Amino acid sequence: MSGIDAVRLNFSPESLMLLNAILSIVMFSIALDLRLSDFRALMRAPKALITGLVSQFLVLPALTFAMLSVTNPQPSIALGLILVAACPGGNISNFITHRAGGNAALSVSMTGIATVAAILFTPLNVAFWGSLYAPTRDLLRQTTLDPVSIAITVFFMLILPLILGIVLNAQKPELAARIRKPMQSLSMVIFIGFIVLALAANWSFFLGYVAAVAGLVVLHNALALSGGYATATLMRLSDYDRRAITIETGIQNSGLGLVLIFAFFGGLGGMAVAAAFWGIWHAISGLVLASLWSRSEARR
Repeated sequence: MSGIDAVRLNFSPESLMLLNAILSIVMFSIALDLRLSDFRALMRAPKALITGLVSQFLVLPALTFAMLSVTNPQPSIALGLILVAACPGGNISNFITHRAGGNAALSVSMTGIATVAAILFTPLNVAFWGSLYAPTRDLLRQTTLDPVSIAITVFFMLILPLILGIVLNAQKPELAARIRKPMQSLSMVIFIGFIVLALAANWSFFLGYVAAVAGLVVLHNALALSGGYATATLMRLSDYDRRAITIETGIQNSGLGLVLIFAFFGGLGGMAVAAAFWGIWHAISGLVLASLWSRSEARR
């Protein structure tokens, strides 16, 4: 390996544990918006939810593979994009969907269910598409990609806080309502602050290689948003649901991606830069799209 494929980021085990804890707090704050009745309502009319999950876990990884086959980036960057595509929806998708005038209840429920589904689909998609794409096949052989370990990581970091948040909302709704907004605001500030500090510790490396991933991440994110919109349109969903699915597909949990990169891929440079830049860019593109959509009311 040479260049970005050979670089390892400066990221200590203590920093990884801190990132795990921060993402757990973020997930808990999102879960405070969830009620079991939200899931029951979606189960009675599951078309939008199923469409969103297909877009998230089938359409986006397939589009990613097609993009990599055409652009042929360096292997570590390609594997980083495959991993990001295999992650569930990101932590800010619910906020952006609300800003865009989309179905926020669908967005929150999709985040919750996709997070649970990630125990199976994230390692499965990384292993399948990473092995199918020849340049990343060797990288996967050099790593110990243990699906059980990934599932345990996802459970403790995302699913346990999700369950705790739903239980608190069901058992103590007044307390959940009181702490919901402060928790969401505080968790996002802490998360953003942590990413800034992590980038600062690797700033010269990040600046040196970000140009190699920027165009690919912008294209990848555009494909994710377009794929979500096209999938929802083909299923003839309302504009209200279409906005939620588009944003949920285009906003990925790159924080989870970074945790998996440092835990299972040794902080591989191209992967880490791709995931980190995704975390910056998807917020920008999502907020711009929400601003455009917020000018007209969604048809339900």
